[in-house]
Amino acid sequence: MTCVSFNLDPPPGFRGLDPDRPIRKYFRNLPHWRQVGATYGVTFRLADSLPQAQLTMLKSLRREWESKHSEPRTEQMWEEYAQSVARRVNTWLDHNYGECLFKRAELARELQRSIMHFQNERYHVASYVVMPNHCHLLIRPFENFELEDLVGAIKGVTSCFANRLLGRVGDVWQQDSYDRIIRDEEHLYRAIQYIGNNPRFAGLPKSLWHRWVDPTWDALKWGFHDAYG
Repeated sequence: MTCVSFNLDPPPGFRGLDPDRPIRKYFRNLPHWRQVGATYGVTFRLADSLPQAQLTMLKSLRREWESKHSEPRTEQMWEEYAQSVARRVNTWLDHNYGECLFKRAELARELQRSIMHFQNERYHVASYVVMPNHCHLLIRPFENFELEDLVGAIKGVTSCFANRLLGRVGDVWQQDSYDRIIRDEEHLYRAIQYIGNNPRFAGLPKSLWHRWVDPTWDALKWGFHDAYG
């Protein structure tokens, strides 16, 4: 695949990370950066999507990283750490571990419906892919709406739906999500292509994944460029 992103004009509504605008930071298991008007790449996963051995490894890696990077830790340190965790976890997720609830068509449809429910009212979704045990999403919250609240609502609605359908209670989603501000047009292009190609990376048949990109963006060559069509 040839990346031509830097030859493309920005799609409607997109701007990259603006160094001249305020950035708010907070920490949970991972660092999170917020900027009004930003577009985010978000990954959220089911609660059982990683085996205990990998969860234990993540805790061990965190302790090791902290021992090698004493306070004060710079933004670049945290960014590099978060990216390394995301790469590792994304690779593990593509092994399709766990119950993989979104192999069930009715649950996959509900997640897609929830993602698009407030499209162009509270946020703009540029692209997503629903995988058996996780979801990748490109989303720009509108002013006065917080990313964590929007993603939390999507997770909350689908969690209730899944538990009702399956006749049970308990956590459906892992509490924390990975998110990153999209820096510029090239980063955006690569993120869209990653979303489009994630099913191929995971070796999934077409019946077990669902992806979407804004048709307006697609018409401007900001869609998926792969063999799936």
